[in-house]
Amino acid sequence: MFGYYLDLALRSLRRNKALTALMVLAIALGIGASMTTLTVLHVLSGDPLPERSSTLYYPQVDPRDSAGHDSDKEPMEQVSWTDGMNLLQAKRADRQALMTGGTVAIQPTQSALDPFYEDARFATADFFPMFGVPFQYGHGWSAADDDSSARLVVISSKLNDKLFGGKDSTGQMLRLEGTALRIVGVLGDWRPNPHFYDLNVTNYAESEGVYMPLSTSQDLQLAHDGSVDCWGNGGAGPRPDHSATCVWLQFWVQLDSPAQAAVYKEFLVHYSQEQKALGRFQRPPNVRLRNLMGWLDYQMVVPGDVRLQVWLAFGFLLVCLVNTVGLMLAKFMRRAGELGVRRALGASRRALFAQLLVEAGVIGLSGGIGGLLLAFLGLWLVRQQPASYAALAHLDPGMLLTTFLLALGASLLAGLLPAWRACQITPALQLKSN
Repeated sequence: MFGYYLDLALRSLRRNKALTALMVLAIALGIGASMTTLTVLHVLSGDPLPERSSTLYYPQVDPRDSAGHDSDKEPMEQVSWTDGMNLLQAKRADRQALMTGGTVAIQPTQSALDPFYEDARFATADFFPMFGVPFQYGHGWSAADDDSSARLVVISSKLNDKLFGGKDSTGQMLRLEGTALRIVGVLGDWRPNPHFYDLNVTNYAESEGVYMPLSTSQDLQLAHDGSVDCWGNGGAGPRPDHSATCVWLQFWVQLDSPAQAAVYKEFLVHYSQEQKALGRFQRPPNVRLRNLMGWLDYQMVVPGDVRLQVWLAFGFLLVCLVNTVGLMLAKFMRRAGELGVRRALGASRRALFAQLLVEAGVIGLSGGIGGLLLAFLGLWLVRQQPASYAALAHLDPGMLLTTFLLALGASLLAGLLPAWRACQITPALQLKSN
């Protein structure tokens, strides 16, 4: 019967091409607008490390003085050098990484390339295994390299392509800021979004091109590039003093179970109490331990205008559906004579209802194809914007399927009332009028 209903639907749609085109266009516009904004929201609010996010945590302590103390206030979002090193050396987590960002000047050995600046990440050894960073060539460095401030570096595949034509460059020397460092690894394809491990740079930044031990960056006095928050007599600058009362480092830990997370949070409380007893902290213990997704929610990394656009787009889809309901109602009621004859010949109301819903479904699928094309156009326009997240606006297979399901569901929903009204036609009145 479905094939028969489909044939009737196609015949009906071809009889009034202008009305059919209006209904398909209404569905397409609503689906295109809603799927464009929904895809952007889906990309921006996704889990950057789906297999690891539940075990990654961002500890926070509050080392500030008592000025302006408020017990309900959140602790600081970064850590000082002293606290970062204390927490790192305590080794209370399965893995832990202390880091910050910077920009370094690279002097290529190739004569065809001019010196240029590259974003850098200064981190401790667990950065790579903790975040599951893939390697194309080589490997990261060890804790012993951290301790010895080893002159080595890991570079991104993009930088490796630029400097070495994509070949295995491990063992080669990279000269930056006037110092030669040995390349020990080249990253594979890795660009987690959002840029969760350091949101002070930008929420959706590209991954850095250069990675080196944090201790090495301090020995070479490389400039820090990020947020610095000081209190008391602390002074900010491109190279914060290790003893300054300033926070400027990010600290992440890996805790493989909720029980370990609870124990670690208790450790943070005891650490704060200990530092208060030593006179470093002046406030009562104020700690937080959010997992990766909790940290992103707290930081509200998804731009507010993106969420607003989604609501506006779905409001527009609702308007399109209301118009489609009106058009379908007009179309179905104009076929009252035909439907009355079918009822008189023995077709049940259920059969007529199914026939009209199949017709609505065909309109929805056609609108879905049009909406998909409009969504591709909308996402292309998003990628032309100067926003940091613009390059991420792509339709993945899951959202592609969602587009057709939404179009089909919307059209069937829009067809319910018109189909029901059309099924209430009294056959005798239609036969008499004919």
